[in-house]
Amino acid sequence: MARLPSAFDTLLGLQQALDSFRTSSWLDAGLSGGGAYPPVNVFRKGEDLVLIAEAPGVRKSDIEIQVKGRTVRISGVKSVDYPKEAAVHRRERLAGRFDRAVSLPIDIDPERVQAECRDGVLAVLLPRAASDKPRTIKVS
Repeated sequence: MARLPSAFDTLLGLQQALDSFRTSSWLDAGLSGGGAYPPVNVFRKGEDLVLIAEAPGVRKSDIEIQVKGRTVRISGVKSVDYPKEAAVHRRERLAGRFDRAVSLPIDIDPERVQAECRDGVLAVLLPRAASDKPRTIKVS
C-alpha cells in the first residue's frame, strides 16, 4: 500500500529547501546574479578616470553617486513594476536597493565629477585631484 506524504512532511521538505537556498553561496552574487551590482569598468582617459556602469531599468533619479578621496560609491534602487492584478509566473529580473563602492588608484576632485545615464549605461568622469598630480621640481 502506497503511503501518501503528510502535510507536515511536505512543509518540512519545503523548509529544508528554503534553508539550503538561503545558506548557499549563490545569494552572495548580488543583484545581477553574476557578481557585484552594478557591474563596472574603470579606465584612464588622460590623467582622469572614467567609470562605466551597467544599470538597465534604473531611473536617473534613483541613482546617487558619492566621491571621497579614492573611492566612488554608486547607490540607488532598481524597481520592477507589475500590473496591479498580475500573478507573477516567473521572476528573473531582480529589484531592490544596491550599493557599490569602487576603490580607485588616484585621488578624485569631487567638485569636477560629471555623470550621465543613457539607455541603461551610467558614465562617470572622475577628474584627478590637483593635489594628486605629480609636480616637477626644478633643481637649482
